[in-house]
Order: sequence, then C-alpha cells, then structure tokens
Amino acid sequence: MNRFLELALAGVQQLVPYVPGKPVDELQRELGLTEIVKLASNENPLGTGAKVAAAIQATLPELTRYPDGSGFALKAALSGKLGVAPEQITLGNGSSEILELVMRTFVSPEHEVVFSQHAFALYPILTQAVGARARKVPAKNFGHDLAAMRAAVNENTRVVFIANPNNPTGTLLAREDVEQFVASLPTHVLCVLDEAYYEFVDPAVRTESLQWPERYPNLIIARTFSKAYGLAGLRIGYGISSIEVADLLNRVRQPFNSNMLALAAAEAALGDVDYLAQTIAVNNVGMQQLTTAFKELGLEWIPSSGNFVSVDVGQNALPLYEALLQKGVIVRPVANYEMPNHLRVSIGTERENQIFIQALIEVLRGV
Repeated sequence: MNRFLELALAGVQQLVPYVPGKPVDELQRELGLTEIVKLASNENPLGTGAKVAAAIQATLPELTRYPDGSGFALKAALSGKLGVAPEQITLGNGSSEILELVMRTFVSPEHEVVFSQHAFALYPILTQAVGARARKVPAKNFGHDLAAMRAAVNENTRVVFIANPNNPTGTLLAREDVEQFVASLPTHVLCVLDEAYYEFVDPAVRTESLQWPERYPNLIIARTFSKAYGLAGLRIGYGISSIEVADLLNRVRQPFNSNMLALAAAEAALGDVDYLAQTIAVNNVGMQQLTTAFKELGLEWIPSSGNFVSVDVGQNALPLYEALLQKGVIVRPVANYEMPNHLRVSIGTERENQIFIQALIEVLRGV
C-alpha cells in the first residue's frame, strides 16, 4: 500500500500509467537473445539521418549551456517551412507535452473532455490526471464517429481530441469532415488535432490544416519529430495554434523544456528532404509487404495511414504476442484500447518485416 496515496490528487489516485512498448534490452536480458526485432513503438527504422547526426555532433561542445528557451531557430525554420507565424508555435518535449500543456492550461475538474474509443491512450490519462470527466465516444469502423463526438459536446466540454491518423487503428478522417467538425464547435471548446503521423498520409488525401487556426482560433494542431523524422529518443514536438492560444500555452510551458540537442536535430531534420522521402518510401513498401502477408494468412487488418498496421489475429492476441517475444519479435498488443484480438505492428525495414512475418506464421501454426 502506497502510504502517500491519500495525499495525491483524486484523479491521480486511480490513474494507470501509460505503458510503452517493451524495450529491446529488457527482452535481451530476459531471454538472452542476440537479435531482437522491435516493431512495437512506431519508430523510424532507418536510424539517424546524416544531417541530424552532424547537427548533434556540432552541438556537443555547448552542452554546458542552457538551450535557447524560446527555440528561436527551430521556430524560424518551422515558420518558413509550414507558412505559419513563429508566434503561433509552441515547442514541446514531444507532441505529448503539447497535449499536456493544453490540459494544464484549460481544463479543470468541472470540465469534460471528449475523445474517441480506440484513440491514443494519453487522452484519458491526461483527463484523469487533471480530475476532469472523460466522455469516450464509441468508434465507427475503428475510427472517429465525428457526428457522435459532436453530440457529446455540451456546456461543460472544454477539450475535444481528434487523432488523424488515429493511433492505434491508423484510420483517417476526410479533410472536409474534420473542418466541418471544427467549425461546428462552440467557442468555449478547444479542439486538439493530433497529427503525429501526418507525414505518412498520402498527399492526395492529407488534411492540410495549418491555416485553419486563422479561421478557428480554438484549434490546436499537434505534430512531432518522433516518427517520420526519426527523433523519438530526443523528444521534440510542436503545436500550431492561434497566437492567443500559443501565448497561454507558453505561459505554462516550462523554460528549457526542449533540450539543446533536440532543437538542433529537429532544425536539421526539417531540411533533410531526402531522409523524409526515404522514410515514406520504406513505409509504403513495408505496409504492402505486411498486408500482403496478412492476406495470404487469411487475417483481417485495419487499413492504416500511419507507419503501423493493426491486424486481427482471430483470437486473444496476448498469447501470440508472448510467443513472438520468445522468437525475438516485439509488437504491441492493444487490449488496453479495447481491441483484444489485434496486434499493432510498426513498419520496419524489409528484413525486419520478413522476420516478423515468418515468426507470425510459426506462432499461428504452433511451431
């Protein structure tokens, strides 16, 4: 029994922490395996890009100094690339901190927060942490039911989360549907459009949302460098909003929340168009590789616009997950997302994908 439990805030007392994907070194310690394939955390399989590595190396001599607390250079680079004002940008320790800043700035226990079933696990965690009421809306074909979510909004609603594409399902909402939803919200409701996987979406169907805060000042767009740009270990993300909202988020944001290496690496990553193009190409090929294998195995999967795909293994997925671990393959069971028969599989290199496919065939056959 934790003797400090009663001292914690009410929402924290019942909180279940977010559980990340199993680390490679942990599995190596447990099983003594020499080769591990990790396809559990939607990480970039290409490794660090040359331009990012050079930027990090050049920054190392300055590590005794504090970073630029305003992130001036990175904001300028983002402004130039995205066509938004620097004053609209809030930098975060990953895009997850942007979500947290929104909650800490605007949400209190008398408020409600609306999000979809099967949506990112951090939404209910953050809601409970601030003591607000969660309104989880049943999904539609594993994706957001925007009409039902709009119907759940009331005078007590303060934040609505929309993940597009959604994690862990990979489902994608149409641009016009998202904009219509945002436009319909009352001014006292802030909409967080979580676009962590934006870069993986086919450009023909992307939701080009960056100019929307000019029309809808209650909109916050959250993006990250963790996925397509390969900087998960450095934790750097950003929010785009109206200047008024960004001003408030930056009042709550801790000084120096983005470290010096992350700032330098993110600025370099923005300029490395070749790395990003290679990332998208590898992802597209890998998605085809995995879904072709699922089809041959007679397995259903959720069509995904991210760098992962959730496959229905036709039974409780946990024993298969554990059997795959024994073969040195780490994927993600998603029973905590109310998807007990699914495994979420990140797209890896062609070789990593093939190792997973072979291991899956073996565990399905009981080998």
